[in-house]
Amino acid sequence: MGRMANTESCRAAPKSFAPVIDRSRCEGKGDCVRVCPYGVFEVGVISDEDFRGLSFLGRLKSRAHDKMTAHTPKRDACLACGLCVTACPEDAITLVRR
Repeated sequence: MGRMANTESCRAAPKSFAPVIDRSRCEGKGDCVRVCPYGVFEVGVISDEDFRGLSFLGRLKSRAHDKMTAHTPKRDACLACGLCVTACPEDAITLVRR
């Protein structure tokens, strides 16, 4: 990845946007963790509830990746710079206005 975070483009007010993870696409590779300058993301095992909500193909994909997925425990720290969206190889992250 080698890409440096450009926090100059992170100008949204805290809590005005939130990153949303598409669990059916996320493979838990952690690119979002590496690029986020605010520590919004972590990678861990998908919850049973989220896993049950996946389609059949989504569950197969999740199992193939050891049920790992991105989580946003510090979503309130997001300033909507979009680095996570750009870095995600599965296009599993969107920024949603709150």
